[in-house]
Amino acid sequence: MTEVSRALLFSIYLCAFVVGGVLMGFEMLGSRYLFPYFGGGIGTWASLISTVLCALAIGYFAASAIADRLRTPRTIALAILIAAAYLAFVPLSADPVMSGILDRLGDGPSAVLLASTALLLAPLSLLGTFSPIAVAILTRSAAEAGRVSGLVYGVSTIGNVVGTLFTTFTLIPTIGSRSITYVFAVVLACCAGILFLPSGKRIS
Repeated sequence: MTEVSRALLFSIYLCAFVVGGVLMGFEMLGSRYLFPYFGGGIGTWASLISTVLCALAIGYFAASAIADRLRTPRTIALAILIAAAYLAFVPLSADPVMSGILDRLGDGPSAVLLASTALLLAPLSLLGTFSPIAVAILTRSAAEAGRVSGLVYGVSTIGNVVGTLFTTFTLIPTIGSRSITYVFAVVLACCAGILFLPSGKRIS
């Protein structure tokens, strides 16, 4: 039976918290990107929340398909890195994309859903693969699967809460949506770097 190094254990739980925070923080930013074009009403929020849930479902299903075969820190590091790259392009591409959708489809439900999808689906689907694969990495036996999954998802959910509140009440009023998006991209890239380190390996 293999054991998980303390460095890997710390890295995964730290990244679970940070990824959870960025995930929900970027959902809050999504409202700021959509507001100038589609308003901030309940339809916009329904589209954002639905897109986030669909993205997480896609991430979970994708992770379930590859977790047993690609159960390494580098797998989730790569997913996080791609998500970071996507976020880095959002500040420059968001306005042309939103304007194009508004011009072609107007501001109805289909347009808002499409805009939310373009903004959130890809990066959040990638981030959604984190927790299932992390659980697979950290689980050494069936007997501890429940404990490990509870800890990973619990830490990630705490990150969700902190990311939501910190982004809404501190970051957005202080530095603005586009700057925050760049910060999120850098933070995710740092998480990927941590998981690419040699400490992110199992030890016997």
